[in-house]
Amino acid sequence: MTLADTTAAAAPAATGPDAGRAAPEKTSVLRSGALMAAGSIVSRATGFVRSAVIVAALGTALLGDGYAVANTVPNILYILLIGGALNAVFVPELVRAAKEHEDGGAAYTDRLLTVCTTALLVITAAAVLAAPLIVSAYTGYTGGQESTTVALARYCLPQILFYGLFTLLGQVLNARGRFGAMMWTPVLNNLVVIAVFGLFLYVSHGSDGTLTASGTRLLGIGTTAGIVVQALGLIPSLRAARFRWRPRFDWRGSGLARPLRNAGWLVLLVLTNQLAYWVVTRLSTATGEHAVAAGLAGGAGYTAYSNAYLLWMVPQGIVTVSLVTALMPRMSAAATDGDLGRVRADVSYALRSSAALVVPAAALFAALAPWVIGSVFEYGRTGPADVAVMAGMLAAFAPGLIAYSAQYVLSRGFYALSDTRTPFFLNLVIAALNAGLSAAAYLLLPPRWAVTGMAAACSIAFTAGAAVTAYVLARRLGPRAGTRTQRRSTAVRTHLRLLAACAPAAAAGYAAARSVDGFGNFAGAATGTAVIALGVVLLARPLRLTEITDLLDSVRRRSGR
Repeated sequence: MTLADTTAAAAPAATGPDAGRAAPEKTSVLRSGALMAAGSIVSRATGFVRSAVIVAALGTALLGDGYAVANTVPNILYILLIGGALNAVFVPELVRAAKEHEDGGAAYTDRLLTVCTTALLVITAAAVLAAPLIVSAYTGYTGGQESTTVALARYCLPQILFYGLFTLLGQVLNARGRFGAMMWTPVLNNLVVIAVFGLFLYVSHGSDGTLTASGTRLLGIGTTAGIVVQALGLIPSLRAARFRWRPRFDWRGSGLARPLRNAGWLVLLVLTNQLAYWVVTRLSTATGEHAVAAGLAGGAGYTAYSNAYLLWMVPQGIVTVSLVTALMPRMSAAATDGDLGRVRADVSYALRSSAALVVPAAALFAALAPWVIGSVFEYGRTGPADVAVMAGMLAAFAPGLIAYSAQYVLSRGFYALSDTRTPFFLNLVIAALNAGLSAAAYLLLPPRWAVTGMAAACSIAFTAGAAVTAYVLARRLGPRAGTRTQRRSTAVRTHLRLLAACAPAAAAGYAAARSVDGFGNFAGAATGTAVIALGVVLLARPLRLTEITDLLDSVRRRSGR
C-alpha cells in the first residue's frame, strides 16, 4: 500500500518479436500497491482464521508444537536452499533481460525457470527421504512425539516444490507488471487448510486429544494440498499475460552465471538466518517441554512464539512488501541505467511511506497485545493463560517491527543493484545477535519468560541490522539530490516524527482498551485501535507528517468524487 500517486516505469519496453512479453513501461505504483495490499489483507485475515482453527484443534502444547514444526520445516528448507535467492534475484534479472535481449528476455526466462525447477525437484525428493534427520535437527523429540512429527513432515515436505513454483511464476508476473495474483492466491491455500482442520475437528470430536494415523494423513496431505492449490491459482494470470513456459536445457553460455552467483550469496544469507532460527526453534521447543514438566499454565514454547511472530509480520507483509514489490521493477530498471539517484529516491520513498503505517502498527501491538492476541487465538484449546504468554511475546516483538520493515526495503535496494554479497555480510549482524541473545534468554530466564526474551532478542537484532544496512547503502548510493526541502525529507526524520505521534496515541489506546475490558477482547482491540488511529491523525499536521496527511487528503478527494 502506498501513500501517494506515483506513476513509474516498471520495465523498459522490449524490442524484437516477443516485445509484448515485457512488463508495461509505466504502471501506477499506487494502483498496484493497493491491489496487492487488498489481497494481502484478505490473505492475512483468512490466515488468522486458519491459525485460530489450527490452535483450536491442536492447542499450543506438544501436539501443536509437533504440527507447527512439521509444517514450518518445508518453508524453512525452501527458503534456506533456494527461496530467498528466487525472491531477490528473479525480478532484477528478468527486467535486465527484457531490456537487453532482442526477444524481450523470453528464452532467458525459460532457461532460468528450467534450472530452478530442476533444483526444486532434487531438493524436494532429498528432503522427503531425510525427514527423520530433519525433524531431529530441529527438535529433541523422542518416542511418540517424534514419530508423529516425522510422519507429518513426510506429508508436508513436498510443499517445497510448490512453494518454489509459486515464487517462480509469481515473480514472472511481477516482472511483467502484474502484481495482484501472487497476493491473492494464498487465500485459496488458507481456505483449503481451514476446511481440512474443520473436518478434523468434526471427525475427532470426543477423542482423547491424541493424533491417530488417519488424522495425521488428513492434516499432512490437506496442508500440502493448500500449497498446491495456491501455486496452480497463478495459471489464469499467466495465461492472461500470454506467458508460456517452454523448458530449455541449453544452459551453457546463456548468461545464467551472474544470477546463479548472486543466488549463491543469498543462499549463504538465508543459511545464516536459518541457523539463528534453528537456535530459536530448538530452544523454544525445549522451553515448551520444560514448561509442561513444571506444570505452568499456558503453552510457553515454539507454537506460542510462531503465532505471535505470524501476527507481528502482518503489517510488514501488507504494507512494505506490497509497496516494494511494485517498486522493484522500476528500481531495477534505474540500476541497470546506472541512475543511482533514482534508486535512492525510491528507497527513501518506500521507507517513509511504509513507516507511516508500520510505526503506528508497532505502537498498536505494544499497547494492545493482550486484546489483539485474545481476539485472534482465544478459542478451543487456547485459554487465558495461553493468551497471556503470546501477548507478552507480541509486545516484545513490537519494537522490532519498524526495523524489520526498514531492513526489507534496504536489502531490496542492494538487490536492485544486483548486489547480494553486501547484504550477506550485513545480515551476519542480525543472525549473530538473534542467536546469541536468544541463547542468553534461554539460559537466564525462567521457562515462563524465556521465549518472550527470544522475541525481544529478535527486535534488538533487527534494529541493529537495519541501522548498519542503512549506513552502508547510503554510502553506496551517494549524496541526496534535489532541493533543500527534498534533502531534509529523510526517512530518519519521518520515523522520529511518527514515534513522537504514536507514543501518546498508544498510551491513550491502552487506556481506552482497559476501559471496555469487560466487553471482551474484540471490543478492547477495536476501541484501542480506533483511539490510536485518531491520535496519530490528529498529530499528523502539527508534526508535519506529510506521508499521512497526503494519504488523508487523497482519501478525501476520492470520497468527494
